Amino acid sequence: MNSLATQWNTTTAGVAVVISSLGIGRLIVLLVSGALSDKFGRKPFVVLGACTYLIFFIGIILSKNITVAYVFGILAGIANSFLDSGTYPALMEMFPDSKGTANVVIKAFISAGQFILPLMVSFLIASNLWFGWSFVFCIAILILNGIFMVTSGTFPKISTTEENNFSVEAEEEKNDTVKANIWIDGTLFILYGYISQSTFYLVSQWLSEYGQKVAGMNTTSAHALISYYSIGSLACVFFTAALAKKAVKEISFLSVYTLISFLSLLVMYLVPNSIICTIMAFTVGFSAAGGVMQLGLTVMSDFFPQGKGTITGAFYTAGSIASFTIPLITGVMASNLANIILFDVFVALAGFVITVLITIRYHQLFQKAKKELLK
Repeated sequence: MNSLATQWNTTTAGVAVVISSLGIGRLIVLLVSGALSDKFGRKPFVVLGACTYLIFFIGIILSKNITVAYVFGILAGIANSFLDSGTYPALMEMFPDSKGTANVVIKAFISAGQFILPLMVSFLIASNLWFGWSFVFCIAILILNGIFMVTSGTFPKISTTEENNFSVEAEEEKNDTVKANIWIDGTLFILYGYISQSTFYLVSQWLSEYGQKVAGMNTTSAHALISYYSIGSLACVFFTAALAKKAVKEISFLSVYTLISFLSLLVMYLVPNSIICTIMAFTVGFSAAGGVMQLGLTVMSDFFPQGKGTITGAFYTAGSIASFTIPLITGVMASNLANIILFDVFVALAGFVITVLITIRYHQLFQKAKKELLK
């Protein structure tokens, strides 16, 4: 941030403003790109997302002022929306029998990137190298990935892939008897998209501060809480994938994980000491940031199988709104960090209630569909 602030003749607060532009970019196109990916296919949006990200990475290191950087920041948000609209639906269509695992694996790579990038930045700083090499690294990966995507042939269409002997069309026909209610079920999932994002966003942003100022931990130990949180999220990815392979349905995870999140945050709030915070940091990372949001999207695709791109756009738009509004809410509460964690406790509790309602609706709809198929 300091290097970019110098390049743009601004302060780190100015850089933070540019960072916020990513959220605006996401909100501008996420719903539209999701619907368009249902119409034109997934591959064009994956390639378009990679190309738009390339423009961002190149543009951001060439920008000389905050205004130009802000425009490229919006492009980064748009690129992210394009990728979300293409990747999640494509993976669900490629692996219809392992949709949850496929989507959770995306979370594993996100976590890996979040782990590697700070190490890379630290290395550049320690070696007194140009900060832009981290951007160049991303540019190189995107170019290689883009070439692979362009030359890899077509993605599975919403019809058939002979190689896997599976038909997405046939898979969706099995769900044709499932008559989900857009107002009831759609609202529940949109609320869950907002709440699941809010739950882990809150704790990830304030965990270190809470450990230091409320639990009385030293600076090093407080910062280590984020590492335990990240380890927990990665552990959940592998745990969920292992159970999913044993035919445990995605719906089975939702209410369990949100309940664990609620209880972990409650214990952290009630007993704020270093040992409890360390254990609960891992537990919250496991239950709230280990792919439960991706599992929610997977379950939503079972309710609305005909428009995976559209529901991805709607679901992640709710998450983007959370990323924009939660900092505004917590900014008012920043004078008392304990209240922020208490607020997260209530957010997680609301998430648990919503997932219970989703689970009830799931069993009602699919049991009814099963009876109709047996007639």
